[in-house]
Amino acid sequence: MEEEYGANIISITDEDGVEYELEVLSSVEYQGAEYLALTPADADDDAEELEVSILKSVMDGDEPILVAVEDEQELETVYDLLMQSMFDDEDFDDEE
Repeated sequence: MEEEYGANIISITDEDGVEYELEVLSSVEYQGAEYLALTPADADDDAEELEVSILKSVMDGDEPILVAVEDEQELETVYDLLMQSMFDDEDFDDEE
């Protein structure tokens, strides 16, 4: 992660130098690591399906970087945790 643009928008640069702006939908901690559910910041709000990526935050020296989750079991577990977190937040918002 190179920069943060606000509460829910981050900018990342891939290994080829291409910059992406992503919206953080949710984050969870699992086994001491932080995982983020991200979608392109410029995604069409009217789209039927949202393109969501799950990335793991790891330290590279003193700087956190986001990496793909390669292990299928880890990805499935984190996905379930993120979905639970997102729906718990929605339920909380509905009660207010």
